Amino acid sequence: MAWLVRGGWVVVDDGEGHRVLDDGAVLVEGDTIAAVGTWDTLRAEHREADVLGGPDCAVLSGLINAHHHANAITHIQHGVMDDVLEPWLLGNTTLRPTDGHDRTLFAAARLLKTGVTAVVDMASVPAVDAAARDGFSSRLRAYESAGVRGVLCPGVSFLSRLVHNEDAAFLASLPAELAARAKREIVDRPTGTPDDYLAMMTDLIGEAADLRFARIGYGPPGPQWVGDDLMVRIAEAAETHDTVIQTHVQESLYEKQEGPRRHGRSTIAHLDHLGVMSDRLSLAHAVWASEADIELLARSGTAVSHNPSSNLRLRSGIAPMAAMREAGVTVGLGMDGTTLNDDEDYFGEMRLALRLQRTPEIARSVPTPRDVLGLATTGGARLMRRADIGRIATGLKADLAVVDMARASWPWRAPEADGIDFVVQRAQAGDVAHVLVDGEVMLRDGQPTRVDMAAVGDRLAAQLAEEPFAKNRAALASALKPHLEAWYADWDIGSLSPYAAMNSKS
Repeated sequence: MAWLVRGGWVVVDDGEGHRVLDDGAVLVEGDTIAAVGTWDTLRAEHREADVLGGPDCAVLSGLINAHHHANAITHIQHGVMDDVLEPWLLGNTTLRPTDGHDRTLFAAARLLKTGVTAVVDMASVPAVDAAARDGFSSRLRAYESAGVRGVLCPGVSFLSRLVHNEDAAFLASLPAELAARAKREIVDRPTGTPDDYLAMMTDLIGEAADLRFARIGYGPPGPQWVGDDLMVRIAEAAETHDTVIQTHVQESLYEKQEGPRRHGRSTIAHLDHLGVMSDRLSLAHAVWASEADIELLARSGTAVSHNPSSNLRLRSGIAPMAAMREAGVTVGLGMDGTTLNDDEDYFGEMRLALRLQRTPEIARSVPTPRDVLGLATTGGARLMRRADIGRIATGLKADLAVVDMARASWPWRAPEADGIDFVVQRAQAGDVAHVLVDGEVMLRDGQPTRVDMAAVGDRLAAQLAEEPFAKNRAALASALKPHLEAWYADWDIGSLSPYAAMNSKS
């Protein structure tokens, strides 16, 4: 069937950047954008087409969440509070488990409600086994059921399960009884092998090839968690299977310092040395990328997912997003399952990305709302290596978000207001009225068409209510935390931290 998607503002991009078409429309035929033009012209030519949107709406390309963890239930809902990344990861051992399919289904539906049509979902499991294989297959099917373009990136940590690359030394620093318990319950737990992981990934990639929406990418949790050999093998496998890789790199101050401590160079420089940097690879966070690192990213085509909310909540810092863009690095925008207000509002993430980079110097250029919308659309598409999404242009996939601007405009809006500036700075997730993915309406009147969120939420709540709190794991994490904090406190971070002056006694 054909759709006419109407907006008082239609944000189009024919390859020259975003521009606003006033009182425009998008003709959707099948899964494709068949035409873009004024409402009057397209309506006169296509009287038979059904209509979505209206003159009080803005029509955007479907937004792309470049880095996510589809958890459905947030860490705060689990009772795990924000902290510096390293102790926060230790606290994650107390999370109650949930069914992977329902968790992903709920998260995917919530993405639709904020205008997101495509997502890179990093999904780590403790071990490669039959349960992991089945779980990832189930999560693929969840994205397929919800109608979201999910790139699921499985990962397993084979090394360094307590501290970066130095588990043996850390264990040796602990009281004997605590060290024995941590070794038994964390360090020595079975994980399978890298060969098992690569074989599982080959199977999952083959399974996803027959799906309409879901795909598989490689998701090593971080270079320090998997080792050099596996990073190289993953890069080779991704090339063979023509897919992508995403990994966490230089997120925290201590991840920045881990590279020089182990390799004598930054982790980004080390990845370049290994030969794994390419446009197939994207780095989540890269908060502590130096000028030299940024040059390597630009030269290799390696992309970055900028996750400003998560970076603030986990005290990681403010990534040099503007410098990356100026250098020509591909940058997308990710919510990381950890938005500033814990609300999965992608428009809020755009605003945070915009405002954190606005320096006080008049002579310095700063990102504009158009730039940030580019992160959320074309940047994310390039990160995913997709040329057919991320823009409203004839011939591309019909992934569209229709935003009702009535609330944002009430009680008055200047008629000359720029559409992109206004939408980026005023819209909220609750304003998203309709979403199309591949030409199919996946959200109508603010509600997912393929997912009963209330029913899925009830199932998740019932499951969680039956899961007892992991008192033993929590006790172990609590006992380890002060030792882990002391371990990192001894690292010489020197002038690495731009926040050192905040704590200066001088």
